[in-house]
Amino acid sequence: MSKRVVTFGEIMLRLATPEYLRFSQTSSLTATFGGGEANVAVSLANYGIKVDFVSRLPLNDMATSCVMNLRKYGVGTDHLIYGGERLGIYFLETGAVARPSKVIYDRAHSSIAEIQPGMIDWRKIFKGADWFHWTGITPAISQGAADACLEAIQIANEMGVTVSTDLNFRKNLWKYGKSASEVMPKLVAGCDVILGNEEDAEKVFGIKPEGFEVAHTGGEVNAAEFESVCKQLMAKFPRAKKVIITLRGSINANHNTWRGCLYSDGSLKISKAYDITHIVDRVGGGDSFMGGLIYGLLTYKEDDQKALEFAVAASCLKHTIYGDFNMVSVAEVEKLMGGDASGRVSR
Repeated sequence: MSKRVVTFGEIMLRLATPEYLRFSQTSSLTATFGGGEANVAVSLANYGIKVDFVSRLPLNDMATSCVMNLRKYGVGTDHLIYGGERLGIYFLETGAVARPSKVIYDRAHSSIAEIQPGMIDWRKIFKGADWFHWTGITPAISQGAADACLEAIQIANEMGVTVSTDLNFRKNLWKYGKSASEVMPKLVAGCDVILGNEEDAEKVFGIKPEGFEVAHTGGEVNAAEFESVCKQLMAKFPRAKKVIITLRGSINANHNTWRGCLYSDGSLKISKAYDITHIVDRVGGGDSFMGGLIYGLLTYKEDDQKALEFAVAASCLKHTIYGDFNMVSVAEVEKLMGGDASGRVSR
């Protein structure tokens, strides 16, 4: 029986400097689309999962182009709603070596920022759905977006739909007078699967591993140190059955180590580590992990280790792909999972 996933959030126009140019150097910007939950939806569609992306878009040509883009990748757009004045934008300057990447948001008063509960018919959308995914970016946009997200989670809980979140803390987004630590607990309480990185749990809930400083890892991140984080998150959110932490060791902007750990049923599973030496585009890396994880948990039902390995391998490949979306197939991910990282020409 085919599985169906629903994701909810903001999709934006992404305007990126070409190559490694700075904003002040470039005379052109490359236009694509992206956003946490849309990125997850594209990953799942690539893996053959039926997926619907839910959002609120303006009625204009830019939004039409955005919807065509999603459809091109096989994402369902029938449950999008329309209204408001604009599509959000984000500008990306890609870093290199010791210079980090920069993101500038231009998303105030976007169509989804003005969403209110009751605008989306969640009962209709969740009919026949197996999974609902949201990220911490959505409730950061506005009070209305936070309320609509909570409404979705509560209805999904009521209808028996599995709910996952990526905590995704973005300090530059929480501008409407509420903090993440005020808003997020009520939403995360309704989640069955929680994903975060090594900083999210600390920034949102004050939960961190003993004596760990991400800036001082030198690229080495010890997954076992994060078992305490997983246990603390589960104690705080007893509904959660699985807690997953992505572990990025940043040697420089082009060279990262990458692995993940998954805690469930009282045990910690740790993935193999990848050394990613020539990053093409790391934006969307966490979303590609989440897309792989949802696919893995739906497909390899009793094998959390395999689901985790699929997520890490999928995300490793994303670092080689330009744009927000992870354009890889199940076969490509499984090939890397199997140990073939040679990059030899396939012919």
